[in-house]
Amino acid sequence: MKLAALVRKLEKMLGREAVLWQPNDVMLYEYDGLSSLRPPDVVVFPRNTVDVVRIVKFAADHKLLVVPRGAGTGLSGGSLPCQGGILVAFARMKKIVEIDLENQRARVQPGVVNLDLSLAVSDAGYYFAPDPSSQKACTLGGNVAENAGGPHTLLYGVTTNHVLGLEVVLPSGEVIHTGGKFLDPLGYDLTGLFVGSEGTLGIVTEITVRLMHKAEAVATLLAVYDRIIDATRTVAAITARGITPAALEMIDGFTLRAIEEATHAGYPMDSAAVLLIEVEGLKEAVEENAQHIESVCQENRVRQVRRAKSAEERDLFWKGRKNAFGALGRISPSYYVQDGVIPRTRLPEMLEFIEQTATKYGVKVGNIFHAGDGNLHPIILFDRRDENESKRVREAAAEILARCIDMGGSITGEHGVGIEKINLMPYLFSADDLDMMRKIKEVFNPEGRFNPGKVLPTSKMCGELRAEASVGGVL
Repeated sequence: MKLAALVRKLEKMLGREAVLWQPNDVMLYEYDGLSSLRPPDVVVFPRNTVDVVRIVKFAADHKLLVVPRGAGTGLSGGSLPCQGGILVAFARMKKIVEIDLENQRARVQPGVVNLDLSLAVSDAGYYFAPDPSSQKACTLGGNVAENAGGPHTLLYGVTTNHVLGLEVVLPSGEVIHTGGKFLDPLGYDLTGLFVGSEGTLGIVTEITVRLMHKAEAVATLLAVYDRIIDATRTVAAITARGITPAALEMIDGFTLRAIEEATHAGYPMDSAAVLLIEVEGLKEAVEENAQHIESVCQENRVRQVRRAKSAEERDLFWKGRKNAFGALGRISPSYYVQDGVIPRTRLPEMLEFIEQTATKYGVKVGNIFHAGDGNLHPIILFDRRDENESKRVREAAAEILARCIDMGGSITGEHGVGIEKINLMPYLFSADDLDMMRKIKEVFNPEGRFNPGKVLPTSKMCGELRAEASVGGVL
């Protein structure tokens, strides 16, 4: 179908204000937090499930590709249009449909910003636990698509642990409902199947989530180290004691200096690494665990353990961690964020490998990660305008993720596969595993029109563009 005819039909269906098609408008949607590929042919803004059904049925009738998009903060290219088509943006589906505090539940549209849900229930003493670093901007629909995590996943789990039910539009236009407000519904766990499927099985139009009570007490500790290996050993020692903090984050010296210069969070500029540790729960248990953690830090040659004395100081510590990527963007024109997972006992070995890899390829790497659950975020700094350096960055990144697999880990903890990591899927999974995944996908998306070229290595088009897209993060 010619673009002019496509636009006319969509405008008649949704209204002119809900359709973008001019080149200067749609080019803004060829980007996410990873990089850019090519613009969609047209961008549409549904306001409700009925609109989404109409869009999907129209696309099915005309054999058009459909790509769902939240806030575009993703870091694996999951919402990028590989081959044009209709991009469905959920910026106008941002209603909190229901808050049920009695049952600690909420129903939301996919365009609700992560932090906004917590703010909506904060005065009543509740919050939504998954807290990605981009929580001020990222949407719950995107969190569901990528199974997003955040610093507090060590204790509370990732998005899938807090999603109880979904409303989903399938490629045929059929609307299905999975799960519900209550635990353990009868039948197959389709909710768990759709969470993390990156829009390749269906488009989520409503989400039922679990709300959490705020903890009675919180203790936030900043442990300062002169040697990075002592910080990594502390991580393993804390969990070996049977203590599970709410968060256990690690930042290396290079990265924390960039953070401190940008945010003035109070991180010591001369240290080799810091651990940001948080424990939550009943007041007595929090105090006991905080003391145990400080003892473990002392046993592992910590220079200093600082405890936040106020909510303001706690927020300042976390401001540094949450703004880490932006801080690095101040000192590098481009950076590439990795998202691998390893057993936490192998952190010292992995950090040594990352340093060796950086030296091998002549690149600078900063390390910031969810140390408690072994979720690494090495950040490779480079200049995208330098083709040779960009090539070295891709090669270094591939080696780092491959080593994660070799150590018994995975290629993603919370950022998804998207287009970024498709080449490593056959290294992580057997041919039989991948074949089973394709068969499941074909049950829901038999023609492959929903978010093509993502997760599974099947799209030639995305494959051709992947090399360029895999070194994004231009700031």
